[in-house]
Amino acid sequence: MVVATQSLEELCINSIRFLAIDAVEKAQSGHPGLPMGAAPMAFVVWDRFMRYNPKNPNWFNRDRFVLSAGHGCMLQYALLYLTGYDSVSLEEIKNFRQWGSKTPGHPENHITEGIEVTTGPLGQGIANAVGLAIAEAHLAGKFNKPDCKLVDHYTYVILGDGCNMEGISGEASSLAGHLGLGKLIALYDDNHISIDGSTDIAFTEDVNKRFEAYGWHVQHVENGNTDLEAIAKAIKEAKAVTDKPSLIKVTTTIGYGSPNKANTAGVHGAALGGDEVQATRENLGWEYEPFVVPEDALKHWRKAVERGANYEAEWNEVLAQYKAKYSEEAAEFERITSGKLPAGWEKSLPTYTPDDKVQATRKFSEATLNALAPVLPELIGGSADLTHSNNTYIKISGDFQKGQYENRNIRFGVREHAMGAICNGIALHNSGLIPYGATFLVFTDYMRNSIRLSALSEAGAVWIMTHDSIGLGEDGPTHQPVEHIASLRAIPNLTVIRPADGNETSGAYKVAIENRHAPTLLALSRQGLPNLAGSSIEGTTKGAYILSDSEGTPEIILIGTGSETQLCVRAAEQLCGEGKKVRVVSMPSWELFEAQTAEYKESVIPKGVKKRLAVEAGTTMGWCRYVGDEGAVIGIDTFGASAPGKVVLEKFGFTVDNVVAKAKEILG
Repeated sequence: MVVATQSLEELCINSIRFLAIDAVEKAQSGHPGLPMGAAPMAFVVWDRFMRYNPKNPNWFNRDRFVLSAGHGCMLQYALLYLTGYDSVSLEEIKNFRQWGSKTPGHPENHITEGIEVTTGPLGQGIANAVGLAIAEAHLAGKFNKPDCKLVDHYTYVILGDGCNMEGISGEASSLAGHLGLGKLIALYDDNHISIDGSTDIAFTEDVNKRFEAYGWHVQHVENGNTDLEAIAKAIKEAKAVTDKPSLIKVTTTIGYGSPNKANTAGVHGAALGGDEVQATRENLGWEYEPFVVPEDALKHWRKAVERGANYEAEWNEVLAQYKAKYSEEAAEFERITSGKLPAGWEKSLPTYTPDDKVQATRKFSEATLNALAPVLPELIGGSADLTHSNNTYIKISGDFQKGQYENRNIRFGVREHAMGAICNGIALHNSGLIPYGATFLVFTDYMRNSIRLSALSEAGAVWIMTHDSIGLGEDGPTHQPVEHIASLRAIPNLTVIRPADGNETSGAYKVAIENRHAPTLLALSRQGLPNLAGSSIEGTTKGAYILSDSEGTPEIILIGTGSETQLCVRAAEQLCGEGKKVRVVSMPSWELFEAQTAEYKESVIPKGVKKRLAVEAGTTMGWCRYVGDEGAVIGIDTFGASAPGKVVLEKFGFTVDNVVAKAKEILG
């Protein structure tokens, strides 16, 4: 048989290729080209270099692997099956892209064990990988001792031309180079093909020179199709460079082995077709039926199970030695990496009374962050070049910089999109770290996809967004968010909170810190706000609660959120003075309120009280669910204006007088 002439390594590599070909063909959907071309480099990484345990995918000190070019996910599913992960059986390979399978159309970490991060939108994966490498560097800087390397693992990435075209990859790679993340090794699948055809119609830059300028160690493997030793040599050299991340450009042929479709866009995003599948089998000497892996190849791949058990056992010995020598640090390491919060941490949350100082909620946020920092050493993050506007600096720590990885303040620079994806990577490192990223609320537009992916991938990131309304003033419409809160509320699994004062800001942090499997976004004011009587941490965690009330059934309910809640309180005082029965509801979070019981929601906003007025300095979209047919909303459905914040708010009707007038209009 022709098959017998193939080396064991060729059998192993072709096993990846044909599992991908067969799965895509059966589904009549998918991207076979990348797995066919990238199989050799993937084999070298997974067989010769990566440390992982297929029977314990969450072993802490495993090397992380990210397929940034997530459309080629059959490459990763094939690797998981071949190396013995229980999450991906041969049946799951056959069910590629089908309902309920663990082999969806792009890798999703919350669905398939062994997938570290959710990839698909190009560039996100390499940016996530920077976050994974930051997490490793931080924990190593914090816990490692000269005689005991407790934290010591690499992050490997395969990315493609599309990833390198997306701006987010440049943002993240620039920061990675600045930080000198030597445990990050990226293999660039240089196949010169994207969906539209040859990349030279749009992409002719020298990627290696760009990464050299970023501060990366750069190499080029000219024959990534068959020269396994060159790939291995490049990875060894990359590992030897400890003060820079490494990019290895590996030139490959997309759809390698396909006689008629290799090196064309036709193999990028569609099944080969029956005739071409057969031609490829003949061309590569593959005489096995669909989904059949040669016994010798599978036996070799499955050696990863024994290797993985040994890797973990060796590390467990290191951990035991560490515990014996450094018991206090070991206890903290195990507590953090277990994901368990320290007992009583919430007692550090600040509380306030109406007599306390008027401050912007961004300042209350700063106080809360710094109150939590000593008791939650897992908090790490920073701002996209707005640290002193966002008030997000941890005062008990220095800057996370090259050689100072134990510090907790990350300087992201003006890189909002990368900041988001990097924070997702830190969260998905699964080591208990709690990342936060901050910018102005209006610039969530620059990081929208990263925020969406934090929700999709169940990453417990904390998004700290300040300057949350037209109240920020003079910077004008370009900086004044109007539609942003509504659009963020539309993202599933994202909790959006607009706190009204200090207690509600503390409550927002309580929710965010406890929410380890979903992101939380805090929208904070620039302008000062009073601390309201009746506000509470507990009320905030319920999303909405009664802030003040009249005796008996209310005639009208005023619903405030964020900085506008105070207007409702003062308007209610005036209306009550005129004999009206008014309830004020503070609603910092729609998502939290909707998660409450029907009984609780009815107790706060009774269906029988039809007259309601909601007040929010943003678009009125969506408020109909709470005000109903007989209610109204004071909002803003245009762009803002440039003027002092108080003037802008007044001109757009965010005054006590206007709230009173509108309430009276509703009451008739």
